[in-house]
Amino acid sequence: MSTAPPPYEDLIAHLTRTSPLGHGEAARVVAEVLAYFSETVEEFVRRRHEELKARGLTNDEIFPRIAAELPARRVAAPELSLRQLRRIVYG
Repeated sequence: MSTAPPPYEDLIAHLTRTSPLGHGEAARVVAEVLAYFSETVEEFVRRRHEELKARGLTNDEIFPRIAAELPARRVAAPELSLRQLRRIVYG
């Protein structure tokens, strides 16, 4: 009985071939990138607010910056029901 390779094993193998990263390091990088791009809008806003606040920015500086960053930000898709998926396809 064969087991399926871990998710993104091909990407991890590619990184180990094309960079000085070992397998464990490449797996951690992939996991970090996936977590970064899996953030919801709410998680992103809260994280960025904390980061910018820690740098000493005020809310008057922080919120316009976050608003400007959001349009260029990839965020996790909302969870969709089967009905919502059908409506996307069939209207």
